[in-house]
Amino acid sequence: MKDLKTKHDCKKELRDVFLKSTPARIGILEALEKTNKPLDVASLIIYLKEKSIKVDNVTVFRIVNILLEKGLITPIQLGEGKFRYEHISKSDHHHFICEKCNKIEDISNCNIDILEKNIQKKKGIIIKRHSLEFFGICQNCQN
Repeated sequence: MKDLKTKHDCKKELRDVFLKSTPARIGILEALEKTNKPLDVASLIIYLKEKSIKVDNVTVFRIVNILLEKGLITPIQLGEGKFRYEHISKSDHHHFICEKCNKIEDISNCNIDILEKNIQKKKGIIIKRHSLEFFGICQNCQN
């Protein structure tokens, strides 16, 4: 898992939504903030174990559900039959998934916001969020 600089004070984020700052909750938020790809629950469990945070698998699922409910994380489905999660602070972006090695890469700076505005205007609707994934073969697998 590639680490990026942590952007937020996880304890404050939890306090702001009236949740207790437990090591497991903080660890899950930190994992999602530090990575450049969405993580599934199995990856979160591995991250917590690497950080010596003792928590059972059921508790991790419960924490993920409460963080979803409180709006701190967002779910992502990439056609794998499971959910992955990202911290809500990540700017709008999309994903490329390699069909050979399953590598996931963020795709940003696409002009989907223009398309979104046109759809809203034409249809008279309000779009709150969207999901767009690209599937194909990454550079490494093409060789």
